Amino acid sequence: MMKRVTALAAAALALVLTACGSSENVTPEANSSSAAAQPVSVTDARNKKIDLKAPATKVVGLEWGVIENVITLGVMPVGVADVKGYTAWVSAEKLDSSVKDVGTRGESSVDAIVALNPDLIITTTDESAATIAQLEKAAPVLVVRGADAKNAIPQMRKNFELIGQALGKSDQATTVLADFDKKIADGKQKIADAGKAGTAYTMADGYKEGSTISIRMFTSGSLLGAVADELGMKNAWTAAGDPDYGLAQTDIEGLTKLKDGEFLYIANKDDGGDVFGGDLAKNAIWKNLPFVKSGNVHRLADGIWMFGGPKSTEQFIDATVQAVTS
Repeated sequence: MMKRVTALAAAALALVLTACGSSENVTPEANSSSAAAQPVSVTDARNKKIDLKAPATKVVGLEWGVIENVITLGVMPVGVADVKGYTAWVSAEKLDSSVKDVGTRGESSVDAIVALNPDLIITTTDESAATIAQLEKAAPVLVVRGADAKNAIPQMRKNFELIGQALGKSDQATTVLADFDKKIADGKQKIADAGKAGTAYTMADGYKEGSTISIRMFTSGSLLGAVADELGMKNAWTAAGDPDYGLAQTDIEGLTKLKDGEFLYIANKDDGGDVFGGDLAKNAIWKNLPFVKSGNVHRLADGIWMFGGPKSTEQFIDATVQAVTS
């Protein structure tokens, strides 16, 4: 996905219908009782057909979101990019100790991957074409789109379904996504019951480079922003984000345009710390922001991956409902 989504410094009810209309295909045998013995054919985000002799079982994942999805679907990958980073940022699905590290996201080691003899490598469109071509010399490569700010939730669902097809786990994928839909519906009801429907919110994360603090705003085109909108809340940050991940950049002065509302943010004690609760705590501008003065600042739990699959997103739903209704 993104190098702490560096490259970016980085729909509503129709999501169900969009997901059901996914254009990727899998051979009928992949969903049968003899799926393990049957070939699988899927078409990825490049519109490239990937033919496998059988559903993939020895998988290498090069982005944390796809790794999470593989584990959700019952397959433990043999190799992943940046084990330490995944462990710090993704708590929805744990890695076994047997999983091998194959380098960093965006700079994985082809030699390390070849040594694992995978039957499938899964990455995203954030990977360079040159790197993908090199990886294809080692094993078939399935490429999913990293994100789509015009269809954030449907794209997450489509990626999950596509990975499920490649693993011969389409039935499981359908069940997981049905649970996800129910989680959104239940969360929306809880917010409505608490009289919080239509509440203004802002979603952000922040990081410090030297003495400079940068803040990333999650627009309604981001996955988490789109989910919060589905929960019946209203995004107070109206400026556009990037066309893929729906993220916008600002600084502490940029927050002064915001009125009161719920300020939700994610930090990580193992990677970058908490700039809002730490570095900005004594900042005069920060202290005088309406949502700070009214006590509506909520740090969500560490380990909720902002660019993950259904399970990370469900964690965000639970944390957001708890924050705005308590």
